[in-house]
Amino acid sequence: MTDAITFPFPDPPAPGAAIEVAPGILWLRLPLPMALDHVNIFALDDGDGWTLIDTGMNSARSRSLWDVLLAGPLAGKPVTRVILTHHHPDHVGLVGWFQARGAELITTRTAWLYARMLTLDLQERPSPEAMLFYTRAGMPPDLLAKRAAERPFNFADVVAPLPQGFTRLGEGDRITAGGRRWRVRLGQGHAPDHITLWSEADALVIGGDQLLPGISANIGVYPTEPEADPLHDWLTATRSFQPHARDDQLVLPGHKLPFTGLPFRLVQMAENHEQALDRLRARLVRPHRAAECFPALFKREIGADAFGLALVEAVAHLNYLLKRGEVSRTLGADGAWLWQAR
Repeated sequence: MTDAITFPFPDPPAPGAAIEVAPGILWLRLPLPMALDHVNIFALDDGDGWTLIDTGMNSARSRSLWDVLLAGPLAGKPVTRVILTHHHPDHVGLVGWFQARGAELITTRTAWLYARMLTLDLQERPSPEAMLFYTRAGMPPDLLAKRAAERPFNFADVVAPLPQGFTRLGEGDRITAGGRRWRVRLGQGHAPDHITLWSEADALVIGGDQLLPGISANIGVYPTEPEADPLHDWLTATRSFQPHARDDQLVLPGHKLPFTGLPFRLVQMAENHEQALDRLRARLVRPHRAAECFPALFKREIGADAFGLALVEAVAHLNYLLKRGEVSRTLGADGAWLWQAR
């Protein structure tokens, strides 16, 4: 294992353009309206059509770019299949749009159920369960009141309607795309049953958000499952990939640049969270709310735009320690959990 990550393609494709990263595989990029301002899409050439890996969000700008891509780099051939790595909106947003054009959706049962359920779950105000979750996590009163009065984010805002019907992939399955046979290995923690694909013909790995260079995928606990332990799932999945990782593999990630050096990156990914847990243990010598744990976990100021993601990640790390008996929690007078090392 080398202690190095390299980037064979240092410049991303321009909007509406594509870069061939391997024979029969094109790298595309679509914009996102957030701090992480892009998502990577990979198009695998099946001869008479294309298999896409993910689709980007449903927006007028993304649909317009897809029209350019379909007519240009994709040579006017149809998209016949979409392999959805996981259910998050920047990846599933235009799946239904492609299905309406005749594409087959291939994904895990978990990803399809989550995506389908969330697109149908429209809320004008946060649910009582969500407000309780934010209160328990120690969200400041002014931000809590602001959340209560605002329409929350709804998947349907940026995800096209998903019709019924999909083809299921599971752990260990094989699928042919882009002239290659791929082995399915499922990741966990960032999203349940996250698909990664490992080529059996050459040194290629499609990593989605499970295998990212330089940045950590968000590991969060949400009001839908407030006692979840996704960090344990993430660490377990990360270690499960290590026997299959090689230095020469080109990893095609959901964000940032394609990279090599996966064995070293997997070690980094685990160590990043293990070190954060050590800092959190030290901070919890005295009791703290989840929202007061940001300095230990992130070592930087968290602004309003990133507060929500930081909060759910803080709860994930606290739940990890709680499940292992390393911390206790008691309800404070404000209704927030106070967490403290045992």
